[in-house]
Amino acid sequence: MTISPEFPATPPAAAVRFRTVDLRGRGLTLAGLRAAVPRARQHTVADAEQKVLDIIKTVREHGFSALSDLALRFDGVQQLHPRVPAESLARALADLDPAVRRALEESISRARRFADRQRPRDIDVELADGALVSQKWVPVARVGLYVPGGLAVYPSSVIMNVVPALAAGVESIALASPPQKDFGGLPHPTILAAAALLGISEVYAIGGAQAIAAFAYGVEAGDAGPALEPVDVVTGPGNIFVATAKRLVKGVVGIDSEAGTTEIAILADATAQPDLVAADLISQAEHDPQAASVLITDSEDLAAAVRLELDRQAALTKHSERVCEALSGPQSGVVMVEDLKQGIAACDAYAAEHLEIMTADAPAVAARIRNAGAIFVGDYSPVSLGDYCAGSNHVLPTSGTAAFSSGLNVTTFLRAIQVINYTRAALQEVSGHIVSLSGAEDLPAHGEAVTARFRQAT
Repeated sequence: MTISPEFPATPPAAAVRFRTVDLRGRGLTLAGLRAAVPRARQHTVADAEQKVLDIIKTVREHGFSALSDLALRFDGVQQLHPRVPAESLARALADLDPAVRRALEESISRARRFADRQRPRDIDVELADGALVSQKWVPVARVGLYVPGGLAVYPSSVIMNVVPALAAGVESIALASPPQKDFGGLPHPTILAAAALLGISEVYAIGGAQAIAAFAYGVEAGDAGPALEPVDVVTGPGNIFVATAKRLVKGVVGIDSEAGTTEIAILADATAQPDLVAADLISQAEHDPQAASVLITDSEDLAAAVRLELDRQAALTKHSERVCEALSGPQSGVVMVEDLKQGIAACDAYAAEHLEIMTADAPAVAARIRNAGAIFVGDYSPVSLGDYCAGSNHVLPTSGTAAFSSGLNVTTFLRAIQVINYTRAALQEVSGHIVSLSGAEDLPAHGEAVTARFRQAT
């Protein structure tokens, strides 16, 4: 293990209280592991739910008037209608820093190449002569894409939402991002520029749970301006209020996943470089004071060295206070395991949004992981790469939901429709089986719907 020479030899006074969860010798089951790994305090979810329910109700009942009131309350901006004018999108793109534009274009190019290969193929299966069953993939008609604001600016999230929707063939795309007081009540100009770069013209200055409500239920036209039509699918990351809103409207619309506050887990052994481990933990802690940064290791020496690096690097980073709060919270810490086998079990129990593998033979270890939003293999695949330019998508499931849900991808915007096309002879061949099964289920009319076809005159 090495200590980075870029930082001073004597660390400042410790500001990070990176707690320890020791799983060694405990022989925990999966349920025990899930209970033991660091998580955010759950009471915040209950608190958020009632607030979000109130917001959804208000938006449904009062439409643009409610959105205007909420923009003033939460964002401090006066707003007649949230639709961003076309000239504002064009101006934002024209004024974009050329270096940022080149970076966005490269990110778009890589994301498109990956997304274009994700679309599943349609299939036709002939089960017997004249018995054809097909499956075709059809894009949803309209989607609402959410891009967060708050403590940072996320033009990369515009790309991550829009590119797979376009690759799926979605024809109507609306995008929402919080209004910014510093920019005349519009979303951040870099967000607008990224939307314009991708050809998205329907953009709204709406933030938080109210954006999700507006997408799910739509807003009728009125004196304020044109209607905001409801969508079929809502996607995009956000804070606890956005994630809660998505959960509450699921069923009215489809959602990608409950992508809440970001998290990173790093599975590392004694071969890992502590300065890189610490840098990656800090990179996600930078997002939000509630962000989760978790190290899973069987090496006490590595854990000690990473703690030293966290103190050293956190004191020097721009958002030091935010980083220290996130690293010191109950959602963060080092998880000590007996060996690599228990470390993999802990990773699967945690089901991280982002999981880095920094071990000997990292590709082989990564292949053994079952639960993660995205897996980053080795020293040269940091989460930051996935955030911007890997070609992968950074809208990923959080809070353990990676155990049963996937990150944003082309299939999020597609529906698989099955098509059944049997001839008379093909139906007659299986008619006896249908009658037998319908009788076994005490649904005789099902069988009669088949036999009726063969009582007719030929």
